[in-house]
Amino acid sequence: MPPRNKAVESMKELPVHIQLHPENDKTLYEQIYEQIRDEIRSGNLLRDEKLPSARFLSEYLQVSRTTVDMAYGQLVSEGYVEARARKGYFVSAYEELYAIGASAAPREEKTTGGSDGRSFARYDFSPTAIDMRYFPYATWKKITKNILVDANSKMFSLGEPQGDLALRTTICRYLHGSRGVNCEPGQIIIGAGNDYLLLLLEKILGRRIHVAMENPTYTRAYRIFRSCGYPVSLIPVDENGMRVDCLSRTDARVAYVMPSHQYPTGVSMPIGRRMDLLNWASGQPDRYLIEDDYDSEFRYKGKPLPSLQASDSGGRVVYIGTFSKAIAPAIRISYMVLPYPLLERYRSECGFYSCTVSRIDQTILNEFIQDGYFERYLNKMRKQYKEKHDLVLNMLRPFEPDFRISGSNAGLHVVLTDQRGRTEEELARMALERDVRVYRMQDFRMEVSDESEQAPDRQQDRAGDKEKTDGPAMMILGYGGLTADKITEGIGLIRQAWM
Repeated sequence: MPPRNKAVESMKELPVHIQLHPENDKTLYEQIYEQIRDEIRSGNLLRDEKLPSARFLSEYLQVSRTTVDMAYGQLVSEGYVEARARKGYFVSAYEELYAIGASAAPREEKTTGGSDGRSFARYDFSPTAIDMRYFPYATWKKITKNILVDANSKMFSLGEPQGDLALRTTICRYLHGSRGVNCEPGQIIIGAGNDYLLLLLEKILGRRIHVAMENPTYTRAYRIFRSCGYPVSLIPVDENGMRVDCLSRTDARVAYVMPSHQYPTGVSMPIGRRMDLLNWASGQPDRYLIEDDYDSEFRYKGKPLPSLQASDSGGRVVYIGTFSKAIAPAIRISYMVLPYPLLERYRSECGFYSCTVSRIDQTILNEFIQDGYFERYLNKMRKQYKEKHDLVLNMLRPFEPDFRISGSNAGLHVVLTDQRGRTEEELARMALERDVRVYRMQDFRMEVSDESEQAPDRQQDRAGDKEKTDGPAMMILGYGGLTADKITEGIGLIRQAWM
């Protein structure tokens, strides 16, 4: 029985009892994750309810801190839990979790019991979930132990503002070899997640900079830009990515793009459109492109696409990447490559900001990459995800010609476009009635919220709104976090619902 200490007292914050079973086939991380997730789904854990800290929970359950971090990281990545700076982990607000209204409550489905009647499903095709079953816990633990044994006072010092030179050098070599990125370690800034790096960019680029974003887009980045007070123009996406002709009709100084695998449409931008973007950026002084290369490691057909930054000869691309998708959500280590003009601005305006990643975590990651563990883990996950990818496409063949399938061959999700005139709400409701949660493209389409966001291209923004309501229904199916059995069963149920 766990000792009576602060960890026991902290469990009062969690009105459920977590039971771990070593004989269970599932890892301890999965057991913690699934039990908390199920309590959130059933409504036993309410929104904004605080969870115990990872340290307290690890002491209470007598497991390693890494195990709890991985469980919490998975909950955060799937949107069940959110991490609040200096406060802890909290159950996400319901509006942050995709769900169907009260009229769409599925049969035999538990609901949160809230007035909005939001519901959750047994088969969750989340496009953000990843598979943590193969994570090399023992290797990570061994590296951590060795580093702490050999640690000295320097390890616990503040370190360089841009991050440790050793890790920046390793990342530089990795990016050049895998993504064709041309940079030096001095151009790299390490931060605790993409959120921090985007907020840091606000200090570098300046206030009230007009930003253009693809629509649909990564909603978190959109919210960050809006929270910074940036006017945002919403640019449609076609089969080649962001439409540069629409971008050119705005006064935007910065364009945020995902050229290798646009989220959530899955479009890969061809070289011609990339050159158009670079030409747009070079058309006026102080124009830049922010390239979010969030899941470039996972491509299943042909050679990996080079980064947009690899074709940039004018210093116009800010390159952002993360290890959260390739390794684990709890790693929370991202990196940004600044072109030299912005690097000088960073050093003069923001050089006093401390690095937000501990030197211990940086050293662990550096050794994980340098010793070859990262490459081996990536190769294993590419194989696992490719098997899931191929299974999904095989299971979806009977859906044609009722649906057009796109966004495949890269990333961890596919897009199904309905050819029978049904709405996204209707398709989502029918799937949820069979205990399957799928995702609507409209949830990733941003709407114009005020006059400042419409100016100076009001007609284009209105066109984006019209596209949201008048276009064919597009449903997103993620497969990264599901087992092969779950994929087979879930798509089988979707077929019963839609076909």
